[in-house]
Amino acid sequence: MQETIHADRATPTGIAGLDKILRGGLPENRLYLLLGNPGVGKTTIALQYLLEGARRGETGLYIALSETREEILSVARSHGWPIDQISIFELSALEQQLAQEEQNTVFHPAEIELNKTTQMLLKRIEEVKPKRLVLDSLSELRLLSDSALRYRRQMLSFKQYFAGQQMTVLLLDDHSADGGDLHVQSIAHGVITLEQVTTDYGSEKRRIKINKMRGLNFAGGFHDAMIAPGGMRVFPRLDPTHCRWEGTDTVMASGVPALDNLFGGGLDCGTSCLLLGPAGTGKSTIALQFCVAAARRGENVLMCLFEENVHTMMARAASVGMPIDDLVAAGRIHVLQVNPAELAPGEFVHTVLDYVADKRCRIVVVDSLNGYMQAMPDVRFLNIQLHDLLSCLNRQGVLSLLIVAQHGLVGQMQTPIDLTYLADTVILLRFFEQGGRIKKAVSVIKKRIGRHEDTLREFKIDSFGLRVGEPLEAFHGVLTGTPTFQGNADQMLMNRTDAAP
Repeated sequence: MQETIHADRATPTGIAGLDKILRGGLPENRLYLLLGNPGVGKTTIALQYLLEGARRGETGLYIALSETREEILSVARSHGWPIDQISIFELSALEQQLAQEEQNTVFHPAEIELNKTTQMLLKRIEEVKPKRLVLDSLSELRLLSDSALRYRRQMLSFKQYFAGQQMTVLLLDDHSADGGDLHVQSIAHGVITLEQVTTDYGSEKRRIKINKMRGLNFAGGFHDAMIAPGGMRVFPRLDPTHCRWEGTDTVMASGVPALDNLFGGGLDCGTSCLLLGPAGTGKSTIALQFCVAAARRGENVLMCLFEENVHTMMARAASVGMPIDDLVAAGRIHVLQVNPAELAPGEFVHTVLDYVADKRCRIVVVDSLNGYMQAMPDVRFLNIQLHDLLSCLNRQGVLSLLIVAQHGLVGQMQTPIDLTYLADTVILLRFFEQGGRIKKAVSVIKKRIGRHEDTLREFKIDSFGLRVGEPLEAFHGVLTGTPTFQGNADQMLMNRTDAAP
């Protein structure tokens, strides 16, 4: 998609993600409408917009018709913002003067209040001469207007007045008007909507959408957002075509020759690998083996943990002969602990890409996608978002290892979501029984680049680490969950306890 050049100079909003969606910011000297229910974050965005202007030497004015000055200062203090750089004018000052002048009159009270309020607002604007103006909120002006016709005339007069001033105006509205007040939306140069989505469990999720922006090829649709210390953060949907291309022919080896032979020498950078199997088959340990081998070669890797905590993962690594404490301390292995209940999906995607860019990570592990699915508002979107994430990582020469736990332990497995078509390589792990003991099998059922073995091999994890045995030629039906065995049990790894890797 081609970048759009503004006909008017863009004014950055102070929210990097929002500016990216807007291709630079809001075109200056225009009127904009910010819509959203109470508590969604309109005031936070408005203050960030004014503070960004102050940082650039532009005068800002916040006219508060629905909030007190103390409430606005409280929002600013919660984020550590220097609010003294912004002029604030609140409704209580208007009410005091209106009360003094409110005597017997033949005019309708609503008409007097609206006219007086408008005059005082314009007087204050002329005194401050702001470059950036926020009017919070239109619902108060709507109440003062008493009728829809008077309110619409007032909004048109505001637009005509602002058109002659060199200022960018942000109007806040809370959806209190019936029908969404389409008249104001039609006269505004741009309309931005903030939404808050409540889930059955966990914190609420926020998202933002640009309804319209005249003359600007913005990034449409919903984008994830969140309020954190420091203000509103927006996570634009990924566009893989904008990710830089870093072609590479590097092959990542696991450091276990028998395992690498199964993959035809290793896994190619710039590809994705899906590890499928029931819980306990060793999916995370295989991914960890690749990470440890890469870290010991001097590469940086990122492990994103959704279910397992960091301490458990490090203890498990030590128990299988792969202590990683020194690699974590040295900054070779980066561990990201993720809480699905508190996660905005877009936040996770951008966090991963930031790690890759800042730390130059060559391997990214998502353990597991089952946990990632819990953060998605709708599983249908998981495929789309993963496709974009994997495309960006592939273009940057990153090896992506995705772990999916299948439902069940033995017999036919159920996969919660089909992602095999997205992955370049698919590794399948299974339990099987032989001689009254539980064993594991590993196989590569798909690899787009290069050769790979089509055999099923016994797979074992112990204090020596990972071990891969000979092809299970004497077994039939391992993948179906009902294997039959015709061979020599002494050839099996489980029966060779004296063998080291």
